Amino acid sequence: MRSPFPGFSIVSRVLHECGDMERLLLGILLPGLPVLCSQNDREVQGAASPGGFQVVHWEWHMVQTPYLVAVWILVASLAKIVFHLSRKVTTVVPESCLLIILGLGLGGIVLAIAQRAEFQLEPSMFFLFLLPPIVLDSGYFMPSRLFFDNIGAILMYAVVGTVWNSFATGIALWGVKLLGLMDPHVEAGLMDFLLFGSLISAVDPVAVLAVFEEVHVNETLFIIVFGESLLNDAVTVVLYKVFNSFVEMGPQNVQAADYMKGVGSFFVVSLGGTAVGLVFAFLLALITRFTKRVRIIEPLFIFLIVYLAHLTAEMVSLSSILAVTFCGLCCKKYVEANISNKSRTTVKYTMKTLAGSSETIIFIFLGISAVDTSKWTWDTALVLSTLIFIFVFRAIGVVLQTCVLNHFRLLPLDKIDQVVMSYGGLRGAVAFALVILLDGSKVKAKDYFVATTIVVVFFTVMFQGLTIKPLVKWLKVKRQDHHKPTLSEELNEHAFDHIMAAVEDIIGHHGYHHWRDK
Repeated sequence: MRSPFPGFSIVSRVLHECGDMERLLLGILLPGLPVLCSQNDREVQGAASPGGFQVVHWEWHMVQTPYLVAVWILVASLAKIVFHLSRKVTTVVPESCLLIILGLGLGGIVLAIAQRAEFQLEPSMFFLFLLPPIVLDSGYFMPSRLFFDNIGAILMYAVVGTVWNSFATGIALWGVKLLGLMDPHVEAGLMDFLLFGSLISAVDPVAVLAVFEEVHVNETLFIIVFGESLLNDAVTVVLYKVFNSFVEMGPQNVQAADYMKGVGSFFVVSLGGTAVGLVFAFLLALITRFTKRVRIIEPLFIFLIVYLAHLTAEMVSLSSILAVTFCGLCCKKYVEANISNKSRTTVKYTMKTLAGSSETIIFIFLGISAVDTSKWTWDTALVLSTLIFIFVFRAIGVVLQTCVLNHFRLLPLDKIDQVVMSYGGLRGAVAFALVILLDGSKVKAKDYFVATTIVVVFFTVMFQGLTIKPLVKWLKVKRQDHHKPTLSEELNEHAFDHIMAAVEDIIGHHGYHHWRDK
């Protein structure tokens, strides 16, 4: 068939050889080409199928990605239904452990059929899409009074504790290497082990939330451990980026000024992430004041603006977890007062659904990712040393920090609380995503670090997750009180807070109550 205009055959041939993405770009640059593209496709299809008109076509390439995503979410949701059919199983085994086991099974099936691991937990997918709903749900529904009542202890464990664990673990592993106990193929120096110590010391909020919510420990213990797991992200990310930069520069090229910049970056990343969260919380509170005539889009504003806070913090290399946490924590009081009851219900259940789905997908993909043995190399000394050091140094850090904190707390943390806090340092997808991000050409021991991280994540989530509930029962840890305060109790509590803040203003002492009132 002759072309309707000159040059059509050439363009037709070019379009036929182009892929989908190239056609899309050509269509944007030259608006007339989509018509040619469709005409060319019809000609090719007509030539390929002499039988004439086809009623249906196989278009898998068009729906592959969204279809796979939908199937994964469906499988994860069905798995949760099956798990909860047996009350005996869920009371003994945490849901996170069951999901990881399911992931191992699915990964093994895919590996046996395709002879290679088809799916992995990608760091970009984890940090940009899966982690934000979980952090938002935690920050938005976090008991703000309990959080700020224990903010000193949370910051102590999150900052000092994480720095201590990172340096102690890295230096101890370097000592094991110098003693010749590790495989000679583990090519790592002090800076490499400090880099690994920084990422393996990150207490994961996803794992802590999944396990501690099922244990139902008392509110103070839960908020301290969970708050630490949220806020230590700033320290972990800073230490990780600093040591990763030093490794890429070469330890011999690191100057004293670089160390000072590394210390300063901690304050920039943590305080900057918090500031981003507060700015977007103010923006969200302001916008929801003017949505009385458009109630239908109120939930959209909440999710959109909080997610923009996350992306903004990521864009300028600040702590996105802190941004989302403080945005959700600080906006709730004002947003709940501005939006309608139906919008509150929608926000609550949508947030819980997104967080639960993300959490489920993360644990399943952790199991699937562990099946791909091509990305990790085993060394027994490194694995066993890491497991021992992270547990011992966390216990030492908790005991020493608690001794200092108890001098300033009205309700001191007893020895049983310290045991649970030491045992509750669960590692998870944060550590796994960070170790996958390492540059193998710069960090020669990356494959060994990946294998060790997988073992640590599985051990802490599965073994400690399985045994923490019996441990809590055996130690007779005070459980969570489900008593809902009456209106009279709430009024008395708020009145007492304002009276104490007024007393501090009168005597000229701006203490705890003054700043909480502000």
